[in-house]
Amino acid sequence: DTGPASYEAENGVSPSHTPLGSQSPSLTLHTSFPQGQRRESFLYRSDSDYDMSPKTVSRNSSLASEGHTAEDFIVTPFAQVLASLRSVRSNFTILANVSTPTVKSVPPNSSRKATLSDQQYQQLALDTLEELDWCLDQLETIQTHRSVSEMASNKFKRMLNRELSHLSEMSRSGNQVSEYISSTFMDKQNEVEIPSPTLKDKPMSHISGVRKLSHSSSLSSTSMPRFGVNTDHEDELAKELEDLDKWSFNIFRVAEFSNNRPLSCVMYAIFQERELLKTFRIPVDTFVTYVMTLEDHYHGNVAYHNSLHAADVTQSTHVLLSTPALDAVFTDLEILAALFAAAIHDVDHPGVSNQFLINTNSELALMYNDESVLENHHLAVGFKLLHQENCDIFQNLTKRQRQSLRKLVIDMVLATDMSKHMTLLADLKTMVETKKVTSSGVLLLDHYTERIQVLRNMVHCADLSNPTKTLPLYRQWTERIMEEFFRQGDKERERGMEISAMCDKHTASVEKSQVGFIDYIVHPLWETWADLVHPDAQELLDTLEENREWYLNTMPQSPSPPPDRHLQHDRFQFELTLEDLEHNNHNHIHLRNSSNLQNNFKT
Repeated sequence: DTGPASYEAENGVSPSHTPLGSQSPSLTLHTSFPQGQRRESFLYRSDSDYDMSPKTVSRNSSLASEGHTAEDFIVTPFAQVLASLRSVRSNFTILANVSTPTVKSVPPNSSRKATLSDQQYQQLALDTLEELDWCLDQLETIQTHRSVSEMASNKFKRMLNRELSHLSEMSRSGNQVSEYISSTFMDKQNEVEIPSPTLKDKPMSHISGVRKLSHSSSLSSTSMPRFGVNTDHEDELAKELEDLDKWSFNIFRVAEFSNNRPLSCVMYAIFQERELLKTFRIPVDTFVTYVMTLEDHYHGNVAYHNSLHAADVTQSTHVLLSTPALDAVFTDLEILAALFAAAIHDVDHPGVSNQFLINTNSELALMYNDESVLENHHLAVGFKLLHQENCDIFQNLTKRQRQSLRKLVIDMVLATDMSKHMTLLADLKTMVETKKVTSSGVLLLDHYTERIQVLRNMVHCADLSNPTKTLPLYRQWTERIMEEFFRQGDKERERGMEISAMCDKHTASVEKSQVGFIDYIVHPLWETWADLVHPDAQELLDTLEENREWYLNTMPQSPSPPPDRHLQHDRFQFELTLEDLEHNNHNHIHLRNSSNLQNNFKT
């Protein structure tokens, strides 16, 4: 394989990158690869309630590149349609006995056409017609105002709802885990009946949470500490920072040795290593002043969403940006934007969820009209802090660069709203699978929409990376997030509100919640990311599976659901939309045996 190319932009190419020609940045997608016995996510199960087999139709991919002979399964509807149409085209050339010029995206036919018997010919014609009918049925469902990615998003949500319904029926704790996953990671309309808010006279343009702080007076480029922070443990900190480029990086020890300045320390180390201060002419004292001010606006009394988490997501993003498959793909400005987005993505987080802020008529919810309340606030604070004394780290960027960076950062931070998860996942998987069946498996990242799609998923992956870290790190993060949940539950109890799923310290099942979190959220996301950057993330998937096994084995036995049928109304109800009903009742359930003469791409 040739390496991906860099591309020229206003901010140029990093000195460490070697451009390989003048074409746009790209990465080669492996259409299939051996995964051994690794478990696949629920996305690869059948999308039919009438079909009990996870993989009813086995499809031998015609897309396998040299050296890759394993089966390849495609699950996003748009990519399935493209694959089917390729199959129809291939079959047509056989049935019509015509020779056609080889199309780049269509592999040449073998000389099978002359050897078909009448029965085989008739069967191939019927299979081709059925394949074409299926494509037409799929295309008829696309409305003009819907994107092709939304087809996948709706399919994944439908499948997840069914999975969660099964989990909910198994036990009370399973019901609570199902409710948590559904309410957190599914983008649904707010159904809580909220009293009309009492409007205040306070001007809504004011950004709350921004405090006047001063770090610049004690800083200068000549007296800058070695790692950007004052510490009595410089040697120990140096030892930890040797692992800055590794997934096993221990941010907890960095916090311990950096005088509890993990974000400032990590940002300084990453920007120095990547020479971003030099590239964008960021004065070192301005940079340190900004990151320390930013870190001060994270709440130290919040158990999980504090500067430790921000530092972890920033360092994880740094590692993902360095993955070999993405080498020289992104420009320096995009790298700067991704790291800045990761650093600010949870600033001034109050330790409660968006839904809590909406349900309590908070000022933030009113300001942002209940839409991605916290994410909008994090962005506002992160950018507002640039206006403080000696904090404008982007002062030497051109106007165009500043505009581009701001657009990138807003896009990435808004994508950290967990209710957008299924849409993000569907977008990424559709893009990856569509490129697999077209363009010879090469993903050309030459449009903004494709580039930002990868970047927003990268930061989202970093934000959901805890279960892919070593078990001791993962367990510490789990303890912290559960403590934050329980504190929110206590606040809800005090206010007489309904306690949110997984926030009741008396009933929550920590182990079961982590297994469900991995199965329905983390695994499908990282599985898709690993597909994009194959083989770079295989080790992460292995760690994820090992961590799942650990939590599964430590899970206490749940009590069986009560036999009394009158208690059934307590179970969390999953809504069945009109679209779901139409899908389940539709007569064109596409189930058939795969013909030896045809490549079949439905799952």
